[in-house]
Order: sequence, then C-alpha cells, then structure tokens
Amino acid sequence: MIPCAILGTGSSLPSRCVTTEELLPVAFPGRNHDDLRAKVGIRTRYWLGPDDSATSLSVAALRGALEMSGLHPRDLSRILFVTQTGGDYGIPANANHIAAALDIDDTYDCFDLNNTCTGFLTGLDIAARSVATGMGPVAVVAVETFSRNLSVQEPRAMMVFADGAAACIIGPTEVPGAGVLAVHLRNNAMLRGRILHAHPQPGMYYQFAPTGKELADAAVACIGNASRKVMTAAGLGPDEVDRFLPHQPNGPLYTAIARDLGFGPEKLYPIVDDVGSLGAASAPYSLDKAIRAGHVQPGMTLLLAGVGSGTSYGAMLLGTSPGASW
Repeated sequence: MIPCAILGTGSSLPSRCVTTEELLPVAFPGRNHDDLRAKVGIRTRYWLGPDDSATSLSVAALRGALEMSGLHPRDLSRILFVTQTGGDYGIPANANHIAAALDIDDTYDCFDLNNTCTGFLTGLDIAARSVATGMGPVAVVAVETFSRNLSVQEPRAMMVFADGAAACIIGPTEVPGAGVLAVHLRNNAMLRGRILHAHPQPGMYYQFAPTGKELADAAVACIGNASRKVMTAAGLGPDEVDRFLPHQPNGPLYTAIARDLGFGPEKLYPIVDDVGSLGAASAPYSLDKAIRAGHVQPGMTLLLAGVGSGTSYGAMLLGTSPGASW
C-alpha cells in the first residue's frame, strides 16, 4: 500500500480530426470499408495540426488537472513527462519546456520517461512513491504524437495511432485505503524488437512485424497476467473493482481484454472509437474523461493496466479518496 490521492486530472487533443473513412482509401485501397472499420474499432482520431505540439498538448492537459485540483503550478514539486514518440526535443528534456510555458522555472524537479504504452503506469508508480516519501504534489503528463511518423508503408499503424495528452496530479493523503493498493510492472521478450521506430527522424515510420493475432494474444495475456497479480495482492476479486481503465489499443482488442478478465460494460469507459490509440496517454485520458463524466467517483477502486512494445506491461490498483473534491 502506497498512500496517495488523485488530486486532479486533465486531457487535451490536437486540432486535426481524421476519420476512418478518409484513411481507408489511402491505407487499404480496394478493401471493404465496413470490414476494416469493424476490425480497428475506431471512427475518428486526432493528429497534430500546424499549431500543435507535444508541449502545447501537455501544457493544456496539465492546466486542466491543476484547475480540477485547485493547485497553482508552483505548488507542484515534480513533473514527469511521459512519451514514447519523443516529444518535441531530444535535448533538453521536454519537461523543461512545460516549466517554461507555466512560468515555474527553478521551483520543482522534472524529467522525461519512456516505457512505451506502459509509461503512464511507470510514471504514476514513481509519483506515488515520491509523494509517500515526503514530496508535495507530483504531476504525470503523458503525451503521444504518433502522426509525425505515420506512413502508408505501415498502414496498420496509420489506422490506429493518434495524438493526445493526459495528466494526473498525485498528492499526499491520510485517508485509509486511498492510494496504490498494488502494482505489478514487468518487461519480457514476448515481442521485443518486433515493433520498431528506430532513430526518429523525417522519413522514418513505425514498423510492425507481428501479425494482428500475435499482438492481440500478447496484449490479452500480459494485461490479464498483471491485472490478476494486483487483484490477488490486494485481496480483491473482479466484483470488488469498480472501474477498469486499461490502455485501449483498438476497439475489438479493448473488448477482448475486458472479457478475459470478466469485466462487463458497466465497469468500462471506451474512448478508442472517438480518439484512436493514444499509447501511454490512453489510460490517463480515459481516467480524466470518466471522472468528468461522473463514471468514476470518489471512493471507487480503479484498475489501470497497459502493455507496449518491449514488451513492457503492468497493472495498478488505485483506491481513491471518498473525500476527493473532483
């Protein structure tokens, strides 16, 4: 048990909305549109427009989380910038540019983190442990900008990947049962080296060696294993988990992951049909939208999970504070 509380969440999307109908003739010319749309389970996704950047999306998401929490940017003690798509800069860390945009230089610690689609869980684990050892509120901002390196040479990636950001602020609490009830983060060789984006630069694109079935089997197995581990560690069964908010790679796979664990639709909050696969930002994006829609309420027990190339995977059980103000 790591005592901590969710103080606020936020999210943002870029300006360019791209429909599946627009992409199908380009990515899969001559294929049946209805069949392909059913396979990906995505209706729309958002890609960077001319005025969008990883920094602008991150700042917008973090401002939303700060507003929900009632905190000023200078109240933060640490910011973790999570991405697998590289952000806007290699040097210095992208988190430095968030500091500049919020005018909070020299007031907190910040750094970048990449653990593919599992990165938000890794960041949230670090944030919770930071708070538990005496730090003030810690922000985790996950952002992906996949559209910069999508290509018809890998049409599967073009159909599912999207851009977006989400933020979560974790702070101290003395409420019994609020915090990380259990966490299980691992890395194995199941698909290592078979999903690649080497040396990001113009002209490079995401390369998928595994078949769709291999990817689906790995995702279901990894998320299922990690989720069962944390429920066992916390002494909880699926019926005692109020909401399941995993990484959502595509529509059918999201459904398959939930079905494998025995979670019905009442415990889910689908976002992938509207925004596509957001990588590390997927779980926190769904968390923010579920809180704002009233689907996640104070006092609930949440199960977050993710899997990404590497193969990194994990799950976390969060007990939320009944007295939370969001």
